[in-house]
Amino acid sequence: MRSTIMITILSMLMISFPLAGQEKLEPYLLMAAENNPGLQASFNEYMAALEQVPQAGSLPDPQLVFSYFISPVETRMGPQQFRLSISQFFPWFGTLGTREDGAAQTAKARYEDFLEEKSKFSGDLKAMYYELYIYRKSIDITGEHIDLLAAMRDLAGLKVQTGQVSRVDEYRIEMEINELSDQLALLRDKYMVLELDFLNMLNADNNLSIDLPEKLWDNDFPLSREAALDLIMAANHKLLRLEFKQAALSYRKKSARLAGSPGFNIGIDYAVIGKGDNNLAGRDAFVFPVVGISIPLYRNKYKAMVREAAWLGKANAYESEDMINRLETLFEKTWKEYRDSERRIKLNEKQSELALKTLKLLESEYAGSGAAFEEILRMERKLLDYRLEFEKARADKQAAIAFLDYLMGK
Repeated sequence: MRSTIMITILSMLMISFPLAGQEKLEPYLLMAAENNPGLQASFNEYMAALEQVPQAGSLPDPQLVFSYFISPVETRMGPQQFRLSISQFFPWFGTLGTREDGAAQTAKARYEDFLEEKSKFSGDLKAMYYELYIYRKSIDITGEHIDLLAAMRDLAGLKVQTGQVSRVDEYRIEMEINELSDQLALLRDKYMVLELDFLNMLNADNNLSIDLPEKLWDNDFPLSREAALDLIMAANHKLLRLEFKQAALSYRKKSARLAGSPGFNIGIDYAVIGKGDNNLAGRDAFVFPVVGISIPLYRNKYKAMVREAAWLGKANAYESEDMINRLETLFEKTWKEYRDSERRIKLNEKQSELALKTLKLLESEYAGSGAAFEEILRMERKLLDYRLEFEKARADKQAAIAFLDYLMGK
C-alpha cells in the first residue's frame, strides 16, 4: 500500500513540474495539444463515448397506440368506438444499471486511448525536437571545422610559397573542405525537411521559427530503475485501457445473463363506449391497467452471449499479459539506451578535449617545420566526429528520458 501511494505521488510530481531547462520546448507541447487535429479527433471520440452512458441506462420509449373502430365492436356495455393504450417496458431488475456501468467503463477505456495518443504524440514531438537540435549543432560544428580547414589552407599556401611544403598539402585540404561542404549542404536539407515535419505536427504556419537552445539541457532521469518499472505497470495508458476494457466485459457478461431474464410491460387502456341497447345513456370510457411479461424461451441465444463475453474477457486478459511483457522489454531497451548515452557523453567529452589539445600541438609543429600534416587532417576529422557524437549523445539521453516518460503515462 505504501509503495502504491509513493508511486502515485511520484507520478503527480513528475506530471506537475516539467524538468528544468525545457522552457524552450514547453510552448511547442502546449501548441501541439491545442492545435493538432489528430489529438482533437481522439478527444472528440472520447466525448462521443461518454454520450453512450445515458443511452445505455435509459428505458425504451413508451408505446402509445390509438385504435379507431370503423365498424364499432359490440360489447355488453355497448359499441366500442375507439381505444387508446400507453405502455412502458421494464427490463429485469439491475439490467439498466449494469448496461450503464459497462458503457461508463468503455468510456474510461476510450479516455485512456486519448491519453495514450496524447502521451505518444508528446514523446514523438520531443524526440523530433532533439533531432532538430542535433542537425542544428551538426551544421554549426561542421561550419566551424570548414573555417578551421580554411585557415589551415591559407597556412599551407604560405608554406608552398616559401617552398617548405609541396602544393599537395594545399590540395588535400581543399578536398577535405569540399567533402565537408557537401556534408553541410546535406545537413541543411535534412534540417529543412525535419523542420517542416515538426511544424506540421504543431499544425502551425510554415513560417514559424523554431527556437532551439544553444546548448541542450542535461537533465537526469529522476527515478530509479525499479521505481520507473513499477510506475509503468501502474500508470501506463495501454495497461489502464485494458483494465477498463476488462471491467466493461465483466459488465457485458452480467448484462448478457440479465438479458435472459423476464421483462415487464406495464400500461393502461382507455376505451370509449357508445350507446347501446343495454346502455341507453352511454358511458364515456373505461380505464383499466394492462400488465405483460416477456418470457425468454430461446435460451441458446442468451447462453451464447454470456460465452461470447467470457471468451472476450479471456482474450483481453492474455492481451494484458502480453502488453506487460512488451512494456518490460521496451523499458529495458530504453533504460539501456539511457545508460549508454550517459557513458557516451562522458567519453566524447573527454575525447574532444584530448583531440583538441593534440590538434593544437600538431598545428604548432606544422607551422614550425611543416611536418605532421597527415596527422593534422586525421585529428581534425576525429575532433569533428567526437564533437558531433557528444551532441548526439546529449540528445539521445533526453530522447530516452522522453520515451521513459511516455511509458510511464506522462
